[in-house]
Amino acid sequence: MFGVDGSGDTSGFGGLVRGEPGAAVVGHSTERPYGGYFDEVADLLQAAPGSLFDKAVSRVVVDRGEITFFVRREHLVPLCRHLRDDENLRFEFCSSVSGVDYLDTGSVGIDDPDRLHLAYHLTSMTHRRRIRLEVAVGVADPHVPSVTGVYPTADWQERETWDMFGVIFDGHPALTRILMPDDWDGHPQRKDYPLGGVPVEYKGATIPPPDERRVYQ
Repeated sequence: MFGVDGSGDTSGFGGLVRGEPGAAVVGHSTERPYGGYFDEVADLLQAAPGSLFDKAVSRVVVDRGEITFFVRREHLVPLCRHLRDDENLRFEFCSSVSGVDYLDTGSVGIDDPDRLHLAYHLTSMTHRRRIRLEVAVGVADPHVPSVTGVYPTADWQERETWDMFGVIFDGHPALTRILMPDDWDGHPQRKDYPLGGVPVEYKGATIPPPDERRVYQ
């Protein structure tokens, strides 16, 4: 996805970059048919009342055996509610909410309106199916409506994504940090967050930057 070959580096410190067309961050859509149950799920969504699919979904990508619906944030909650309640879909369980920072150090950089991506993994235990929703926002306006009213399991997952990436989930019942101290400055999984050299609260210790740590042969 990131276009890196041979380094084995997945930390980001080695300078991972965006991939060529075909990567998840490139704005393409997969052509139909998608294969398997993916086409049935897409057809059922397109039949949703009020043209919900056309309003909510900007593109659909099938990659590595997984279907991803890229969703406009203002329609995320109605789409999730329909996915949960429609008897032919019945995606009752949100198993994961997580974030990705696709920081581009080129012409767009930190002001990229699609820099931060949120991934929602939904499971239909009724129909034994899984799909993925993805929402993109920028650092300047990192607001996304909370889905806790539809999926209560998203409560602590949204808190962790706020803590690590700084995405604000509007309507969350208690959006507080869950991993870092309440007064922590910054969001550690953003790509422009310092890698090491950060003071910690354990007897005056510090975490050294990566280039000052032991080199393993």
